[in-house]
Amino acid sequence: MGFFSKRSKKQQDKKQEDFTLDIYKDLDKNISNLKVMLEEPNDLVIREFTAGHTDHKCALVFIDGLVDKNLINNNILKNLQVMAEWKDLPVTNANLFNDIKQELVSISDVSTGENLDDVSNALLYGSAILYINGVRKAIIADVKGWETRSIDQPPSETIIRGPREGFIENFRTNMVLIRRYIRDPNLRFNTYDVGRRSKKKLALTYVDGIIHPDLLKEVKRRLSSIDMDSAPESGYIEQWIEDSFLSPFPQMLNTERPDAVAEALLEGKFAIILDGTPFVLIAPATIGNTLQAPEDYYERWWIGTGLRMLRYLAAFLAMFLPALYIALVSYHQGMIPTKLAFSIAASREGVPFPSVVEAFLMGITMELLREASVRLPKAIGQTIGIIGGLVIGEAAVNAGVVSPIMVIVVALTAIASFSVPAYSVAISFRLLRFGVMLAAAILGLYGIILAYIMINIHIVNLKSIGVPYSSPFAPTFFQDWKDLVFRAPIPVLTKRPGYLLPDDKKSADKKGR
Repeated sequence: MGFFSKRSKKQQDKKQEDFTLDIYKDLDKNISNLKVMLEEPNDLVIREFTAGHTDHKCALVFIDGLVDKNLINNNILKNLQVMAEWKDLPVTNANLFNDIKQELVSISDVSTGENLDDVSNALLYGSAILYINGVRKAIIADVKGWETRSIDQPPSETIIRGPREGFIENFRTNMVLIRRYIRDPNLRFNTYDVGRRSKKKLALTYVDGIIHPDLLKEVKRRLSSIDMDSAPESGYIEQWIEDSFLSPFPQMLNTERPDAVAEALLEGKFAIILDGTPFVLIAPATIGNTLQAPEDYYERWWIGTGLRMLRYLAAFLAMFLPALYIALVSYHQGMIPTKLAFSIAASREGVPFPSVVEAFLMGITMELLREASVRLPKAIGQTIGIIGGLVIGEAAVNAGVVSPIMVIVVALTAIASFSVPAYSVAISFRLLRFGVMLAAAILGLYGIILAYIMINIHIVNLKSIGVPYSSPFAPTFFQDWKDLVFRAPIPVLTKRPGYLLPDDKKSADKKGR
């Protein structure tokens, strides 16, 4: 192993000697330098030519598949080879470079590369590089043109009423989608390069004049501290800048919906867009935000309130229903109505396992079915989820392994967990459910109460980019309770959330609709 390590190090040292970060006057040396750095990949295209009928040698370099060839042919090569014949090109190299950049390269986004690092980064991000013999710098033309997915309805956040467009993997397209919802000159996009190797584009977006300056300063500090080779998905960014990586609760929300991002920005929050993923991060987040959905504001206030209260009930059932079953059956049978107690006792006759083992077996089986249905193709996955649950549940009851009431409890728990809008929060509830079940098996209802207190203590101490996760419950902001469990009528929501301490506190319509 040591031999190969040494050999690899020697090869790296030799490669470092073969190229430098300088751009030379000699065109052939620049092309050779670039080839050595990239080790001559098959998709590297180098087009050498002369400008017009002159002796000025040029070379256009790009990566095939990352660029729009029509732009290159019509806006660069055609201009330099055909239109240059009608123009007297200057003799001096400096004037030649400026004339070509300003008059003959008809691309909207054109810049200058001063060294090989500038050139290589732009080349690998879909730009074309124009070298001119005798000039110690290069022209960088933005001609990105790779294939992208079309804008469609977000598959993970379907709603009955509301916009049908969602983010895609294209960085610029996602920024445009947000600008379509917020036509405010104070909308800001601060860009960063993330990843020492990947150098992916990241944008921090917010509305200047609404977001609190200290919150903005803190998130910029955290983003500038990111040090990783690659960030293939926004989950990497979330885990790097979150307050507590030990917490089961997500401290940032993710969404594919531009309307949800626009709503959050107008409240005084910020969003993070990463190139290559349709999931945009929103922060700060609170426990109340995890049970809200955009559709709450598209329907009348009493419908939105009813749906939101239903989600709070679903969150409680998803976490505590199996534990309540274990506690009542194992310790507190006197709290069950007599007829129901007799019915449960009759259904459990012949079941060889105690209630806690029964609950864990069915809970783990349900999680396995859920995971299998996600990993399989869509049509097969839905079939496995439905048929598998029915068949396994019926077979388990007939075999006397579990009781029918246990199947009902697990089914209700699964349905309740699907009602939680935020997928990452639903996963947290599913994991915590097993801990609460264990507490119920040891101490009964006292164990459930103890687990509930511990969860609340954790939520109260948790923060999201410095903002208390339990806001506006604690610390208390009574003004924000109009849009918490209840959703007040839109004309009443005239102020932005107080727990965010926005600079502009008032809004005629907080939701920006």
